Amino acid sequence: MKLQMFSVDAFTESPFRGNPAAVVLLTQPQDDATLQKVATELNLSETSYVRLLEGDESAPWTTGCRYSLRWFTPVQEVLLCGHATIATAHVLFSELGNPSSQLEFETLSGVLVVRKEGSNIVMDFPSNPPVSLTPEQEKQLAPLVQVASGGLRLHTVLISHTLKYLLVCLHHSYSRRELEAIEPNFNDMKTAHDGSLAHCVMVCVAGDANHQHHAYSRFFAPLYGINEDPVTGSAHTVLAPYWAGQLGRKELNFWQCSERGGEVKVKILDNERVSIAGAATTVIQGHINI
Repeated sequence: MKLQMFSVDAFTESPFRGNPAAVVLLTQPQDDATLQKVATELNLSETSYVRLLEGDESAPWTTGCRYSLRWFTPVQEVLLCGHATIATAHVLFSELGNPSSQLEFETLSGVLVVRKEGSNIVMDFPSNPPVSLTPEQEKQLAPLVQVASGGLRLHTVLISHTLKYLLVCLHHSYSRRELEAIEPNFNDMKTAHDGSLAHCVMVCVAGDANHQHHAYSRFFAPLYGINEDPVTGSAHTVLAPYWAGQLGRKELNFWQCSERGGEVKVKILDNERVSIAGAATTVIQGHINI
Protein backbone atom coordinates (compact mmCIF):
# COMPACT_ATOMS: atom_id res chain seq x y z
CA MET A 1 0.00 0.00 0.00
CA LYS A 2 1.16 3.53 -0.81
CA LEU A 3 0.30 6.49 1.41
CA GLN A 4 0.59 9.99 0.01
CA MET A 5 2.70 12.27 2.22
CA PHE A 6 4.04 15.81 2.37
CA SER A 7 6.82 17.38 4.42
CA VAL A 8 5.87 20.93 5.39
CA ASP A 9 7.84 23.58 7.26
CA ALA A 10 5.44 25.38 9.63
CA PHE A 11 5.69 28.79 11.32
CA THR A 12 7.78 30.06 8.41
CA GLU A 13 7.36 31.22 4.83
CA SER A 14 10.83 29.97 3.86
CA PRO A 15 11.95 26.35 3.39
CA PHE A 16 14.34 24.87 5.96
CA ARG A 17 13.21 27.16 8.75
CA GLY A 18 10.38 26.83 11.27
CA ASN A 19 9.36 23.31 12.26
CA PRO A 20 9.05 20.44 9.76
CA ALA A 21 6.10 18.06 10.02
CA ALA A 22 5.06 15.12 7.89
CA VAL A 23 1.45 15.02 6.73
CA VAL A 24 0.21 11.56 5.75
CA LEU A 25 -3.14 11.15 3.99
CA LEU A 26 -5.19 8.13 5.11
CA THR A 27 -7.99 6.82 2.91
CA GLN A 28 -8.68 3.98 5.36
CA PRO A 29 -7.86 3.39 9.04
CA GLN A 30 -4.45 2.00 9.97
CA ASP A 31 -3.49 0.30 13.21
CA ASP A 32 -1.60 2.34 15.79
CA ALA A 33 1.54 0.20 15.52
CA THR A 34 1.83 1.01 11.80
CA LEU A 35 1.26 4.72 12.42
CA GLN A 36 4.01 4.72 15.04
CA LYS A 37 6.43 2.83 12.78
CA VAL A 38 5.92 5.34 9.98
CA ALA A 39 6.46 8.27 12.38
CA THR A 40 9.61 6.62 13.72
CA GLU A 41 10.86 6.04 10.16
CA LEU A 42 10.25 9.66 9.16
CA ASN A 43 11.90 10.84 12.41
CA LEU A 44 10.44 14.34 12.43
CA SER A 45 9.22 15.98 15.61
CA GLU A 46 5.67 15.19 14.47
CA THR A 47 3.94 13.13 11.84
CA SER A 48 0.26 13.92 11.40
CA TYR A 49 -2.35 11.53 10.01
CA VAL A 50 -5.46 13.01 8.46
CA ARG A 51 -8.58 11.09 7.39
CA LEU A 52 -11.95 12.24 6.04
CA LEU A 53 -14.91 12.18 8.44
CA GLU A 54 -17.52 14.13 6.45
CA GLY A 55 -17.53 14.56 2.67
CA ASP A 56 -17.35 12.67 -0.60
CA GLU A 57 -15.08 9.64 -0.11
CA SER A 58 -14.34 9.60 -3.86
CA ALA A 59 -12.73 13.06 -3.46
CA PRO A 60 -11.87 13.22 0.24
CA TRP A 61 -9.36 16.06 0.12
CA THR A 62 -11.33 18.55 -1.98
CA THR A 63 -14.87 17.97 -0.68
CA GLY A 64 -14.37 17.52 3.04
CA CYS A 65 -14.52 20.07 5.83
CA ARG A 66 -14.28 17.72 8.82
CA TYR A 67 -11.38 15.34 9.33
CA SER A 68 -9.81 13.10 11.95
CA LEU A 69 -6.30 14.24 12.92
CA ARG A 70 -3.67 12.45 15.03
CA TRP A 71 -0.07 13.37 15.83
CA PHE A 72 2.88 11.06 16.51
CA THR A 73 6.44 11.87 17.58
CA PRO A 74 9.17 9.33 16.76
CA VAL A 75 8.32 7.51 20.01
CA GLN A 76 4.62 8.10 20.87
CA GLU A 77 1.28 9.75 20.11
CA VAL A 78 0.70 13.21 21.62
CA LEU A 79 -2.40 15.06 22.78
CA LEU A 80 -1.84 18.34 20.93
CA CYS A 81 0.44 19.65 18.20
CA GLY A 82 0.29 23.08 16.61
CA HIS A 83 2.88 23.00 13.85
CA ALA A 84 1.64 19.67 12.44
CA THR A 85 -1.93 21.05 12.46
CA ILE A 86 -0.78 24.09 10.48
CA ALA A 87 1.08 21.74 8.14
CA THR A 88 -2.02 19.58 7.62
CA ALA A 89 -4.29 22.55 6.93
CA HIS A 90 -1.68 23.99 4.54
CA VAL A 91 -1.62 20.72 2.57
CA LEU A 92 -5.42 20.60 2.32
CA PHE A 93 -5.80 24.28 1.41
CA SER A 94 -2.75 24.89 -0.76
CA GLU A 95 -1.61 21.55 -2.16
CA LEU A 96 -4.89 19.68 -2.58
CA GLY A 97 -7.16 22.63 -3.35
CA ASN A 98 -9.76 22.25 -0.61
CA PRO A 99 -12.14 25.22 -1.14
CA SER A 100 -13.64 25.28 2.38
CA SER A 101 -13.42 28.55 4.29
CA GLN A 102 -12.46 26.58 7.40
CA LEU A 103 -11.65 23.03 8.40
CA GLU A 104 -12.52 21.09 11.52
CA PHE A 105 -10.18 18.46 12.93
CA GLU A 106 -11.39 15.90 15.45
CA THR A 107 -8.45 15.23 17.79
CA LEU A 108 -7.52 13.95 21.23
CA SER A 109 -7.83 17.61 22.36
CA GLY A 110 -11.35 18.01 21.00
CA VAL A 111 -12.50 19.62 17.77
CA LEU A 112 -9.98 22.16 16.44
CA VAL A 113 -11.13 24.76 13.91
CA VAL A 114 -8.57 26.05 11.41
CA ARG A 115 -8.94 28.71 8.74
CA LYS A 116 -6.75 30.39 6.15
CA GLU A 117 -6.15 34.11 6.64
CA GLY A 118 -3.91 35.67 4.01
CA SER A 119 -0.56 33.88 4.08
CA ASN A 120 -1.22 32.47 7.56
CA ILE A 121 -3.07 29.47 8.91
CA VAL A 122 -5.05 30.40 12.06
CA MET A 123 -5.88 27.69 14.60
CA ASP A 124 -8.46 27.84 17.40
CA PHE A 125 -6.85 25.89 20.27
CA PRO A 126 -7.67 25.29 23.94
CA SER A 127 -5.83 27.55 26.38
CA ASN A 128 -3.66 25.68 28.90
CA PRO A 129 -2.67 28.27 31.51
CA PRO A 130 0.11 27.07 33.82
CA VAL A 131 -0.29 26.88 37.59
CA SER A 132 2.05 26.94 40.56
CA LEU A 133 3.86 23.85 41.75
CA THR A 134 3.25 22.35 45.15
CA PRO A 135 6.30 22.12 47.44
CA GLU A 136 6.48 18.39 46.74
CA GLN A 137 6.33 18.96 42.99
CA GLU A 138 9.05 21.61 43.26
CA LYS A 139 11.25 19.06 45.00
CA GLN A 140 10.55 16.37 42.40
CA LEU A 141 11.17 18.65 39.44
CA ALA A 142 14.15 20.63 40.79
CA PRO A 143 16.79 18.43 39.06
CA LEU A 144 14.98 18.78 35.72
CA VAL A 145 14.65 22.55 36.11
CA GLN A 146 18.34 22.84 36.97
CA VAL A 147 19.44 21.00 33.83
CA ALA A 148 16.96 22.71 31.48
CA SER A 149 17.76 26.23 32.70
CA GLY A 150 21.52 25.79 32.63
CA GLY A 151 21.62 26.76 36.29
CA LEU A 152 20.57 30.37 35.57
CA ARG A 153 18.54 32.43 38.05
CA LEU A 154 14.81 31.90 37.80
CA HIS A 155 11.80 34.18 37.98
CA THR A 156 9.15 31.46 38.26
CA VAL A 157 8.44 27.81 37.51
CA LEU A 158 4.89 26.75 36.61
CA ILE A 159 3.24 23.71 35.06
CA SER A 160 0.41 22.84 32.69
CA HIS A 161 -0.95 19.59 34.05
CA THR A 162 -3.11 19.03 30.96
CA LEU A 163 -0.12 18.77 28.62
CA LYS A 164 2.53 17.94 31.25
CA TYR A 165 4.53 20.97 30.07
CA LEU A 166 6.82 22.67 32.57
CA LEU A 167 7.27 26.43 32.12
CA VAL A 168 10.58 27.83 33.39
CA CYS A 169 10.79 31.62 33.20
CA LEU A 170 14.30 32.99 33.63
CA HIS A 171 15.01 36.03 35.79
CA HIS A 172 14.11 39.29 34.06
CA SER A 173 17.75 40.39 34.06
CA TYR A 174 18.39 37.83 31.32
CA SER A 175 17.78 38.38 27.62
CA ARG A 176 17.42 36.33 24.47
CA ARG A 177 21.22 36.02 24.35
CA GLU A 178 21.43 34.08 27.64
CA LEU A 179 18.45 31.92 26.64
CA GLU A 180 20.08 30.96 23.36
CA ALA A 181 23.36 30.15 25.12
CA ILE A 182 21.82 27.39 27.28
CA GLU A 183 23.19 23.96 26.31
CA PRO A 184 21.29 21.38 28.35
CA ASN A 185 22.55 17.82 28.65
CA PHE A 186 19.62 15.89 27.19
CA ASN A 187 20.72 12.58 28.68
CA ASP A 188 20.67 14.27 32.08
CA MET A 189 17.18 15.62 31.32
CA LYS A 190 15.96 12.09 30.63
CA THR A 191 17.20 10.86 34.01
CA ALA A 192 16.35 14.00 36.03
CA HIS A 193 12.62 13.19 36.04
CA ASP A 194 10.59 10.15 35.00
CA GLY A 195 7.91 12.09 33.11
CA SER A 196 5.16 11.44 35.65
CA LEU A 197 4.67 15.19 36.19
CA ALA A 198 6.33 16.78 33.15
CA HIS A 199 7.19 15.42 29.73
CA CYS A 200 8.56 18.64 28.26
CA VAL A 201 10.21 21.87 29.42
CA MET A 202 9.74 25.38 28.05
CA VAL A 203 12.39 27.91 29.05
CA CYS A 204 11.51 31.53 28.34
CA VAL A 205 12.55 35.15 28.86
CA ALA A 206 10.79 38.46 28.45
CA GLY A 207 10.87 40.07 25.01
CA ASP A 208 12.65 43.11 23.67
CA ALA A 209 11.90 46.68 24.67
CA ASN A 210 10.24 47.59 21.36
CA HIS A 211 7.82 44.64 21.68
CA GLN A 212 8.68 43.17 18.29
CA HIS A 213 8.46 39.95 20.24
CA HIS A 214 6.83 39.86 23.66
CA ALA A 215 8.72 36.77 24.79
CA TYR A 216 11.34 34.31 23.60
CA SER A 217 11.33 30.60 24.34
CA ARG A 218 12.97 27.24 23.79
CA PHE A 219 11.32 23.82 24.06
CA PHE A 220 13.02 20.63 25.22
CA ALA A 221 11.33 17.22 24.94
CA PRO A 222 13.88 14.36 25.10
CA LEU A 223 11.26 12.06 26.66
CA TYR A 224 9.26 12.47 23.44
CA GLY A 225 12.33 11.64 21.34
CA ILE A 226 12.84 15.33 20.48
CA ASN A 227 15.79 16.97 22.21
CA GLU A 228 14.80 20.47 21.09
CA ASP A 229 11.67 21.18 19.09
CA PRO A 230 12.23 23.98 16.54
CA VAL A 231 8.86 25.78 16.90
CA THR A 232 6.08 24.42 19.10
CA GLY A 233 2.50 25.57 18.63
CA SER A 234 1.13 23.66 21.63
CA ALA A 235 3.70 25.32 23.90
CA HIS A 236 2.09 28.66 23.12
CA THR A 237 -1.22 27.51 24.57
CA VAL A 238 0.74 27.66 27.85
CA LEU A 239 3.08 30.57 27.13
CA ALA A 240 0.36 32.89 25.82
CA PRO A 241 -1.92 32.94 28.89
CA TYR A 242 1.12 33.33 31.15
CA TRP A 243 2.61 36.28 29.24
CA ALA A 244 -0.81 37.83 28.63
CA GLY A 245 -1.20 38.03 32.40
CA GLN A 246 2.30 39.41 32.86
CA LEU A 247 1.98 42.06 30.15
CA GLY A 248 -1.75 42.84 30.37
CA ARG A 249 -2.44 42.31 26.67
CA LYS A 250 -4.39 39.85 24.53
CA GLU A 251 -2.32 39.86 21.34
CA LEU A 252 1.25 38.63 21.52
CA ASN A 253 4.10 37.86 19.16
CA PHE A 254 6.54 35.14 20.20
CA TRP A 255 9.84 33.94 18.79
CA GLN A 256 11.07 30.41 19.48
CA CYS A 257 14.86 30.49 19.58
CA SER A 258 15.84 27.17 18.06
CA GLU A 259 18.49 26.88 15.37
CA ARG A 260 15.75 27.02 12.72
CA GLY A 261 13.61 29.59 14.57
CA GLY A 262 10.04 30.64 13.99
CA GLU A 263 7.46 33.31 14.78
CA VAL A 264 4.16 32.49 16.49
CA LYS A 265 1.31 35.01 16.70
CA VAL A 266 -1.26 34.42 19.43
CA LYS A 267 -4.55 36.04 20.46
CA ILE A 268 -6.25 35.36 23.78
CA LEU A 269 -9.92 34.59 23.13
CA ASP A 270 -12.82 35.03 25.57
CA ASN A 271 -13.83 31.35 25.83
CA GLU A 272 -10.68 29.86 27.38
CA ARG A 273 -9.26 29.43 23.90
CA VAL A 274 -6.34 30.94 22.00
CA SER A 275 -5.87 31.54 18.30
CA ILE A 276 -2.42 30.68 16.99
CA ALA A 277 -1.29 31.86 13.56
CA GLY A 278 1.65 30.95 11.40
CA ALA A 279 2.70 30.46 7.81
CA ALA A 280 3.77 27.20 6.14
CA THR A 281 5.57 25.99 3.03
CA THR A 282 5.78 22.57 1.39
CA VAL A 283 9.28 21.14 0.99
CA ILE A 284 8.80 17.48 -0.02
CA GLN A 285 5.95 15.39 -1.39
CA GLY A 286 5.80 11.72 -2.31
CA HIS A 287 4.58 8.33 -1.10
CA ILE A 288 5.30 5.95 1.76
CA ASN A 289 5.21 2.21 1.07
CA ILE A 290 3.79 0.10 3.90
